[in-house]
Formats: sequence, C-alpha cells, structure tokens
Amino acid sequence: MIGPWESEHIMAPSVHLEAFANNRKKKAMMEETIPFKNLHSREYQGHKKKVHSVAWNCIGTKLASGSVDQTARIWQIEPHGHGKAKDIELKGHTDSVDQLCWDPKHADLIATASGDKTVRLWDARSGKCSQQAELSGENINITYKPDGTHIAVGNRDDELTILDVRKFKMIHKRKFNYEVNEIAWNMTGDMFFLTTGNGTVEVLAYPSLRAVDTLMAHTAGCYCIAIDPLGRYFAVGSADSLVSLWDIKEMLCVRTFTKLEWPVRTISFNHTGEYIASASEDLFIDISNVQTGRSVHQIPCRAAMNSVEWNPKYNLLAYAGDDKNKYQADEGVFRVFGFESA
Repeated sequence: MIGPWESEHIMAPSVHLEAFANNRKKKAMMEETIPFKNLHSREYQGHKKKVHSVAWNCIGTKLASGSVDQTARIWQIEPHGHGKAKDIELKGHTDSVDQLCWDPKHADLIATASGDKTVRLWDARSGKCSQQAELSGENINITYKPDGTHIAVGNRDDELTILDVRKFKMIHKRKFNYEVNEIAWNMTGDMFFLTTGNGTVEVLAYPSLRAVDTLMAHTAGCYCIAIDPLGRYFAVGSADSLVSLWDIKEMLCVRTFTKLEWPVRTISFNHTGEYIASASEDLFIDISNVQTGRSVHQIPCRAAMNSVEWNPKYNLLAYAGDDKNKYQADEGVFRVFGFESA
C-alpha cells in the first residue's frame, strides 16, 4: 500500500495553496451533485425470512432478492414511480438462496446460488427455472462473466466452479486450500479475482486460472469485492473494517475508506463510479466519494447488512439485512434508497 506522501508533488507554497483551494472547491462541488440528504428509502415486503442478496438487472428496471426462506423474488421498481412494486416468486430451491446475479446481457435472465447445492437459471418474466446444475457443495457466491458466457460459483468448501451458461455444464472446477470469499471478473473478462480469509486478493488469468498476483490487501480476511463500472478500480471490503480501493492497471492501493467499525460485508459502486456504498454490522450504510475518500452520506439501518447494490442506471441503492420485528422474528424486507419521496 502506498502512503499518501509518496504520490504528492511538491510545488511552490503559493501555487500549492491556490491549487489546494481550487481542489477543495472542486471536491465540494462534486460532493453536492446528489442531494443525498433529501432522499428517502422505501421498504419492500414479501419474503418470510431475512434477505441475503439483492441485485438489479442490467437495465435497472427489475430488482431480485434472495432469501433464507428458499425463494427469490423479482420486483419491478420504477425509478421515479409511486406505484406499488409488483413481485413474482421464484420457487424451487430447497435451502437458503444466498446470492443471485443477473445475466449482464439479458434483462430477464437471472442465476441463483443456494445451500441446496444447485445453481439455477430463471426467466424473470415467467418465474420458471430454465436450467439447473447440481454442484458438490453449499453455494454461497455467484457472479457472471461480463459478456454473459460463463458463471462462477463459490461454495462453503472453498471450491470454485465455472459453468458454461449456454450448455449449463461445468467447464472448470478448483478447490483452494484457503478460505475463498466473494469472487469477480474484471470488465474485460481476462482477469479473475478471489477475496480470501488470509487478507489477500488472488488475481488469476482467465480462462487459464493461472495465478498472476497475490495482493496483500488487508490485515484480516477479505470478504467482498466490487468492480468500478468505468473499469478503473476495484474495491475490497475486509474484516478489518476497511474498504480498500485498487488501481486495476497498476494493482496498487490508491486509498482506503475508514468510516465503518465492523467487518465489511458488502460494497457497491454507483453507475457513474463516483460513489461507493459499504455496509457491515454498523447501523448505517456509508456512501463515500471514490475520488476524495470522504464520506458524503450515511443511511441509517436497524440491523447488520448482508447486501447493498446500486442500480446500473440511476442513483438508487438497494440494501438488505438481518432486520427483525418486535417479536425478534426475521422481517424479510429489503429497502431502496434514493427516492425523492418516502
């Protein structure tokens, strides 16, 4: 990790001060482009148990939620809308739906990973399961290759499986001898990232899965990873409560976000790459400016968060956690922040 002093240019004091003042003005202007303070969250109810994962489709018109109640649900959410969200239920899994992801090229195809050892592909219009693959362990992480051709799945036994989407057959399988957490491809699909319990990010070439680099990213386990939509950075959330931002070309840490005090469970970049949301067991979701590293808003929440995800077209942030009602039963809700009215 580079120290801030290593990247500073030394200038004449007066020039330096003027540039500094201009920069501060620029930063302040950047930070005021979205009136976060005036925006509201809306709540969506449907699941019978807590929601583990939320994800938007590639055009930002539908949101999927996956729950411990063994179902996923598809919600049509109007970005400026006031109507009640319609939802359809995806039924078939026989254990918790731990993570889901949409086909990056098709707005109505979605893949779900479950503790029942299956990965299923669904049509979000009909709610029908079109493909199913039986894998060897309890699946907890799933992600699509950006061109939509492959799906990567991670399970509780630290096994990585790559599926060919068209045939829905396994094309790679590898077991790692360390804890593997969230996984991701870069935008071009020629690099694959694994976050690990050792505090490293393992960088593999794709499709060979040859080890290219080990990044000593954090002092405790790395749990989650997000790729900047402009392809400049990736971010890693860790058990050390920090989020680190990495230059994807240089493979160097450019800054850290330090607002949270608990292990970071989930992170997401907004569609312009200007903001990053991160969440944990802290009772707020932090939104920080990617360029300045400064926190610009905090969304209060009532429980530890499991999943945050920005809409790919609008500044709407879906989030889901361990919310309980007054009888200490799971509420089964998720929320979306960013509406002009509650």
